Amino acid sequence: MAEAPRTGRWAFVLDHSLLLVAGALAALAWANIAPDSYARFADATHFAVNDIGMAFFFALAAKEIVEATLPGGSLSSVREAAVPLVAAVGGMAAPAGIYLALAAAAGRPDLVPGWAVPCATDIAFSYLAARLIFPAGHPAIPFLLLLAIADDAMGLVLLAVFYPAAPVSVVTFVGLLLPALGVAYWLRRRGVKSHWPYAIGAGGISWAAFLLGGLHPALALVPIVPFMPHEPRDLGLFDRAELDRPETLNRFERFWHVPVEFILLAFGLVNAGVAASGVGTGTWIALGSLVAGKPVGIVGLTVLAVAAGLRPPGGLSYRHTAVVGLTAGVGFTVALFFATAAFPRGATLDEVKMGALLSIVAAPLAIMAARLSGLRPRGGA
Repeated sequence: MAEAPRTGRWAFVLDHSLLLVAGALAALAWANIAPDSYARFADATHFAVNDIGMAFFFALAAKEIVEATLPGGSLSSVREAAVPLVAAVGGMAAPAGIYLALAAAAGRPDLVPGWAVPCATDIAFSYLAARLIFPAGHPAIPFLLLLAIADDAMGLVLLAVFYPAAPVSVVTFVGLLLPALGVAYWLRRRGVKSHWPYAIGAGGISWAAFLLGGLHPALALVPIVPFMPHEPRDLGLFDRAELDRPETLNRFERFWHVPVEFILLAFGLVNAGVAASGVGTGTWIALGSLVAGKPVGIVGLTVLAVAAGLRPPGGLSYRHTAVVGLTAGVGFTVALFFATAAFPRGATLDEVKMGALLSIVAAPLAIMAARLSGLRPRGGA
C-alpha cells in the first residue's frame, strides 16, 4: 500500500486512520447519550456498512497479500519470510488460547464464540506505533508489517470458515463463485484495465455467492483481487513509487484509498457504540488476550523458529521482537469486525467490542516499553 503524496492536517487524518477513531468516539458518545436513537441508526445502516462497504476494506488488505507474494515481495521467499510467518501463527494461537482459558475460568461459555477476536492485528495503527518506536529502516518495521499481513490473511480464512453469516450452502456458494472467477479471468485475458468491471461485474457475482452461500459478503472481493492486472514485481510495502504504477491493481487502490477511510468512519460509527454499562468480564478477557497474548505468542514462536535454525530478518533481537509483539496487540478494526461476526446484538457483544476498542492501549504501552528499553525512533537501537 503506497502512501499518497498528501500534505497538511487532512493528510495526517487520512494516513493515520483518524476517521475511524472519530467514528468510534462519536458512536461511544451517541450510544451513551441517546441509546435508542443510536440503536435504530446502527440497525438501519449495519448491512450497508458491514456487508457492502467493508468489502472494499478487505479488498485493499487482499491487495497487500497478493503483492507480498510477487517476486521482490516480503512473502515471495518462504525462507526470508519464515520467522515473521511463524511468529504470526503464535500471535494468533496464544491470544485465542488465553481467551478460551479465561472464558472457561470465568464460567462464561457465552464468550467462547469470540475466540478469534484477539487474533486480529490492525495494520494501520500497529504500523503507526512502530514508526513512533523504531528508527527509520529498522528491521522491526517490515517484520511487523509482514506479521500483520500474514495475520490478516489467516484472519480472512478464520472469518470465512468459522463465522459464516448464515447457514452455509456449499452448492450455492460454489455455483455462483465459479462464474464470478470465470468473469474475472475473462476480463484479465481480454486485457481490461479498468478496475470497475472486476469490482462491480465479477465482484457483484462473488458478493452474491458469499451472501447466498452463507459466508460473510464483506470477503467478496478477496478472490477477485488476484485477477486484476498487476506489476510482475512488488516494490515493497508503503513504497511511494507505487503511486506512478499504471496497472489496474494500483489504480484500484489509489481510487479506493480515501473512500475506504470514510467507510471506516462509518464502520466505527455503526459498530463501536457501546454503553458504559457494557464493560464487563468479556471486555477484560478480550483486552487481556490481545495485549498479553500477542507478545507471548510472537516471542514464543520466534524463539522456537530461531532454535530450529531460522534467522529473523536483520538480526532482530528478542527485545525488539517483544516490542513488536506488544505493538501487534492493537486489534481495533479487525477485532471489532470479528466481534460483530461472532455475536448477535446484546450484552456479550458489547463487552467484547469494548475490549476490542480498548486494545488501542497496546500502542502507548509498546511505546513506553520501547523507551524503557532504550529504543528511540531516531538513532535508536
